[in-house]
Amino acid sequence: MKRPLTLFQFILMVNLAFVAIEVPAQSLPTVVVVTTGGTIAEKIDPATGAAVPAVSGKDLISAVPGLEKIANIRTVEYSNIDSSHMTPQMWVGLSKKVDEVLKDPKVKGVVITHGTDTIAEGAYFLDLTLKSKKPVVFVGAMRNASDVSPDGPANILDAVTQVCSDKAAGWGVTVTMNQYINAAKSVRKVQTSNVQAFNSGEKGYLGYIAVGKVEKFNDRPAGIKLPIPKELPKVILIKTFAGDDGALVKFAADQDAKGIVIEGVGAGNVNPQVADAIKYALDKDVVVVLSTRVYNGDVLPVYGVKGGGASLVKQGVILGGNIPAAKDRLLLMLAIPQARGNHDQLQQWFDS
Repeated sequence: MKRPLTLFQFILMVNLAFVAIEVPAQSLPTVVVVTTGGTIAEKIDPATGAAVPAVSGKDLISAVPGLEKIANIRTVEYSNIDSSHMTPQMWVGLSKKVDEVLKDPKVKGVVITHGTDTIAEGAYFLDLTLKSKKPVVFVGAMRNASDVSPDGPANILDAVTQVCSDKAAGWGVTVTMNQYINAAKSVRKVQTSNVQAFNSGEKGYLGYIAVGKVEKFNDRPAGIKLPIPKELPKVILIKTFAGDDGALVKFAADQDAKGIVIEGVGAGNVNPQVADAIKYALDKDVVVVLSTRVYNGDVLPVYGVKGGGASLVKQGVILGGNIPAAKDRLLLMLAIPQARGNHDQLQQWFDS
């Protein structure tokens, strides 16, 4: 005579039965993975002992166990390069390609595999320019595919999970790494080799992914949308330093630059020599945006000394807000063609 099942055994049998039921493929959402390269798609070259591009989009997907159970996956290979080789022009093409993919009503969202060196900039560029409101998740890896424990497969699984989750709606473009979800506007790379390489500073993470579920922490920070111009204007980024004589700023102004972003110090300050160089650039109708090397906080018109933020604003300098200088540069490249010399409009966009 068989013993009756205990409550625990009954619950276990029910759970196993549900796991055994396969969900028909046609009922799963469709997610498109657009690959661009980066560490996530690299392996060690035996000849050099260094990581190089080596993995196709289909290879990336096949290395992620269980992915087929949560979504129908399609792949689009956009490029396969180290992200240190990325350019704003390539992000223009990527933005247009993603919008094209998202026009398909069957597509729930897009995952973009990208190298981590410039992933924060690429994500921000697409956040500024994408027309679609569907979820787009940038993902990369800190360990290449030859590593004993590559982090790429888990990051891809999390990214697809996020796209498929209704809790992730309205976040725009994100960078999702090591289970943490970062807004494109706030994310920064803060570690060169550890898998916990990205955070959003004092703004905080948008959410976290664990055991196949998305936990929401915050809403998406305010942002703007700008159209992609026919041609991106030349904008140069310069980091100032103690003892800077301003020569680099003057040189940039003489190279037909339409804009210069200066990464200043503190709340947004430079020394008197750089202030003179900024005036030289402004007199040549070059738009100058002032950013800061400081991780958290806004650029503010606080100091009235020569080179202080308040005095630079009076000269016509745009304050860069609370995003890194590299992102200020991308915003300025998109804003200059739209502003058409309207200083107040430019400042409004950076304030937003």
